[in-house]
Amino acid sequence: MNQNKPIQVCTKCVLDSHDDPAIHFDSDGVCNYCHLYDEIMQKRFVYGREGEAGLNKIIAEIKENGKGKEYDCIVGLSGGVDSTYVAWHAKKLGLRPLAVHLDNGWNSELAVMNIQNILKKLDFDLYTYVINWAEFRDMQRAYIIAGVVDIEALTDHAISSTLQQVAKKHDIQYVLSGESVETEGILPQSWIHNKSDHVNIKAIHKKFGTMEAPSFPYHSYWTKFFFGRYNKLKFVPILNYISYNKDEAKKIIIRDLSWRDYGGKHYESVFTRFYQSYILPVKFNIDKRKSHYSALIGAKQITREEAFNALKEPIDSADRIAEDKEYIIKKLNFTEAEFDKIMK
Repeated sequence: MNQNKPIQVCTKCVLDSHDDPAIHFDSDGVCNYCHLYDEIMQKRFVYGREGEAGLNKIIAEIKENGKGKEYDCIVGLSGGVDSTYVAWHAKKLGLRPLAVHLDNGWNSELAVMNIQNILKKLDFDLYTYVINWAEFRDMQRAYIIAGVVDIEALTDHAISSTLQQVAKKHDIQYVLSGESVETEGILPQSWIHNKSDHVNIKAIHKKFGTMEAPSFPYHSYWTKFFFGRYNKLKFVPILNYISYNKDEAKKIIIRDLSWRDYGGKHYESVFTRFYQSYILPVKFNIDKRKSHYSALIGAKQITREEAFNALKEPIDSADRIAEDKEYIIKKLNFTEAEFDKIMK
């Protein structure tokens, strides 16, 4: 991209021409991501009477399929807003889920407390997959050294694999996901990578890692296809069947589940918090809040002016970023000089 070219800002959201080399705008200045968001909303997102009917139908299917089983579905539980609200809805809808959590070594103390409160209040059983820390640390180090943008692909891949494996073990055919087109439907493609690309994960780790990772829960696109087709595993994004307002959801889970706010999206993970507040802006000039706010603008949950005002605020406090940096560098066995060199 020509850095001297004037920055063009979308007239509908807050993304601009420096956020993605492939971004383009129509004659009204609206970016392709806003158009894609509107298109996806029309195709995949339904609520109101149609959404209620669709949700009631699939809930009935889940209950029927779960007869005689200990659990009728799975809820992936991180302790964040989305997964907590899905768990709350599962209880409200009369489902009997098994909560599944991936412990990758980066849970904040507040996340652990929130998960404990959720399980106690909703009376759900929990299965926790504790990842092999030595292996995972080596993989995260490899990703950071490689200089790729989507370091979180490792955790996302492991979560997906764990959900599939637990579903197979317990003969469960439904996974309630926290996907929300309404609040997460805008994300520049240059910021992420295919989460099912196990070949890419193995290649990066082989080139930049120092050890094998035999216990890491890999899956492939074909594994996921097999689970869906032959084990009839279905991922159910129930938040797409309802009008999902994050602020209202927070009020509900604070009231009913004694949930406490982390102060940022996915800040239940110390690493994710540092990744979004330091690694992305410092190394890649990416402020991930712009995608979050852009989706909320599209959902009419905030105004464009409110988003721009929010972006003027620091991503996180300087003190906490400094504390996180010291903690993460030490935990990943980097020296400060090594890490700073990589960031440059």
